Amino acid sequence: MDTSKSSRDEASAAQPTMKMPPIVSPDDWTAAREQMLVKEKAMMRAHDALAAERRRMPWMAVDKAYVFEGPNGKASLLDLFEGRRQLIVYRAFFEPGVHGWPEHGCIGCSLGADQVGHLAHLNARNTTLAYASRAPQADIARLKARMGWDMPWYTITDSFDADFGVDQWHGHNAFIRDGERVYRTYFINSRGDEAMGTVWSYLDMTALGRQEIWEDSPDGCPQERPYKWWNWNDSYIANAAPDPKWVAVSDAGEAAFRKRDA
Repeated sequence: MDTSKSSRDEASAAQPTMKMPPIVSPDDWTAAREQMLVKEKAMMRAHDALAAERRRMPWMAVDKAYVFEGPNGKASLLDLFEGRRQLIVYRAFFEPGVHGWPEHGCIGCSLGADQVGHLAHLNARNTTLAYASRAPQADIARLKARMGWDMPWYTITDSFDADFGVDQWHGHNAFIRDGERVYRTYFINSRGDEAMGTVWSYLDMTALGRQEIWEDSPDGCPQERPYKWWNWNDSYIANAAPDPKWVAVSDAGEAAFRKRDA
C-alpha cells in the first residue's frame, strides 16, 4: 500500500472543501489581472506617498545617555550607528520569562529575524540595523550561532525599551544623527512589523528614504539615480562610481519599462 498517498488522502479529507473561483481562459485571466494591477499600482503609489510623509515627520531629540552591552563591551546609542548616519533598532524579545527561553527567542521575533535580508545593501545607504534584547551577550551569541543570524545584537541595560515603546511588544525605532546629536525619526510596531526585513521596508521608514531621485523628499536629502548604487553584497566600495556595465544594463531596463508603461 502507498502509505504516502494514504496520508495525503487523509490530510485532504481533514481539510474543508475550498470554494473555487471561476475557471477562465488565458485571455480572460489576463484581463482580470490587468484590472487588479490598476489597484496594485494605486496602492504602491499610496505607499510611496506615505513614505514621503514619513520623511517630513518632526524629529525627537534623544538627550538621555542610554547604555547597551555589546560583543566588545559597553556601547552608547551613538555607538550603535557604527559610524553611519541612520540607525534602525529592533526590540527582539529574548530573555528570561519569554516563551522559548533560553533555547530560543520569541517565536514572532525569531520569524522576523529570519526575514532580514543581507545588511550590506542597507549599509550602502548609510543605514545600520541593530537588534536589542535584555538577554546577556553570551546568550545572544549562542542564539545567533544556533539560528544563523548575523545582525548586530545588543543587550538593553536601562529604560531604552520603555522609553521607546517596546518594553511590552516588539517594534522598530528609526534614528538619525547630526554629528553626535541623535534624533528619533519614526516608529513601526504591531502588524506593521510583519512586512519588515527587506532593504526597501527598512529604508522606507527612515528620514532619508531610499535616497533615489524619483522620491518626493525634503530639500537636502541625498539622492541619486535608482538601480545604479546596487551591487553584489560583497562588492560595495564606499564612494565608488557605479559599474559602467551595470549602468548600461539598468538603463536599458528602465527604457524598456518606460516603453511598456507608455
